[in-house]
Amino acid sequence: MRLLDRLRAAAVAATTLLAVPAQADPFGPEVQRWDGREGAAVYFIEARELPMVDVRVILDAGSARDRGTPGLAGLTARTLDQGAGDMDAGELARRLEDVGARLNTSAGRHQAEVHLRSLSESAALDASTELLEQVLGAPSFDDAAVERERRRMQQALRAERQSASRIALRSLYAAMYGDHPYATPASGTEAGLDSLDAARVAAFHAEHYVAANASVAIVGDLDREEAEALAARLLGAMEAGEPAPSLPAPPSEPKETEVRIDFPASQTALMMGLPAIARGEEELEYPLRVANHVLGGGGLVSRLYQSMREERGLSYASSSSLNIMPQRGPWLIRSTVEAGRSEEALEVLRGEIERLARDGLDSEEIDAAVRHLTGAFPLSVANNSALAGQLSVLAANRLPADHLARYIPRMEAVDEQAIRRALDERLDLARMVTVLVGPGVEDADVEMDPP
Repeated sequence: MRLLDRLRAAAVAATTLLAVPAQADPFGPEVQRWDGREGAAVYFIEARELPMVDVRVILDAGSARDRGTPGLAGLTARTLDQGAGDMDAGELARRLEDVGARLNTSAGRHQAEVHLRSLSESAALDASTELLEQVLGAPSFDDAAVERERRRMQQALRAERQSASRIALRSLYAAMYGDHPYATPASGTEAGLDSLDAARVAAFHAEHYVAANASVAIVGDLDREEAEALAARLLGAMEAGEPAPSLPAPPSEPKETEVRIDFPASQTALMMGLPAIARGEEELEYPLRVANHVLGGGGLVSRLYQSMREERGLSYASSSSLNIMPQRGPWLIRSTVEAGRSEEALEVLRGEIERLARDGLDSEEIDAAVRHLTGAFPLSVANNSALAGQLSVLAANRLPADHLARYIPRMEAVDEQAIRRALDERLDLARMVTVLVGPGVEDADVEMDPP
């Protein structure tokens, strides 16, 4: 509860700051930021409530860096903890268990991440940090381990091909982004996975798992001096290296505007989307967050749920989400409907999107959405793990240390005019891509095999 109280106080103080700019940053003492080795951004929150430390090392090493071999970033992340130094996967797991630590690795479209949770007692933290140093700097990438993980990814990929929703999502990204790196699926492709081996994984690691391409987020029972020492050890375990180059801007036009894939299922997956918002575009981000909440992000009270479920009984699952990425991430609309009613459902979805683009939101909808989004925000930073997740977003995007404290004041400043401007600038219906995956989809302008 102390953290919640501090965040609420910080938000109130930040509101005051808008009127009295001369005052100090109210959240500065809580979120501390400094540059580590090779300019790596380090973020730290001292949290003494529990004797634990969460540390996340974030690398610009997601599937957007696969460069023609889809699955490479994912396979590298999956294989990191399958042996390091003189340890195989079993020995590494046993040593982590001995000190009560937990280690997870992952890779998404934008970033890869290694997350260690350890007890803060000095001996346990020192031992678990030493293990993480070896995972980051000296992974084994044993042939057998890489092959085992590669086969697991292939199995997962075959399972994806049985899911209409997963096929629709892949097809939507491919249509929205064309040849842009964001079109690369994080789970890879059959051809990409077939081409991978231990040597290619090791080469990807050598290029991307370096200090200059890393950032660190630490939350826990440490003081600043101890956090600096921890970050220095982890960044020092990796080669210096070079930061990954900036990604290009997404294409101005989609590759296709409508994709229909005939797929044997009892229901049809409907997805729509367009590249909408990049990290750092805060004047547009907060109004679009409010608009998304009203459209489909607000669950049972959203327009999509009301029109699709309550008024017509078309679907139990209709929603929208705003995905903010370093380059423009997509605004996505999803639904799953009975196969025979897919055209009716598509008409309703398009009608709601057109209504939003044309009429915007009224003041009552805005007030309700802002109250919900600001009221729910403290829950997103209510424990160390959640705080570490928020810090990892800051670290991956090198956001200001007061970013969390400014969330509520910025959200409360959203009004009808700001939403109107944001919708006019980013909700371009001519660039919206529609994907249907299901049985007997008719009147197809474009048909393609499942990716």
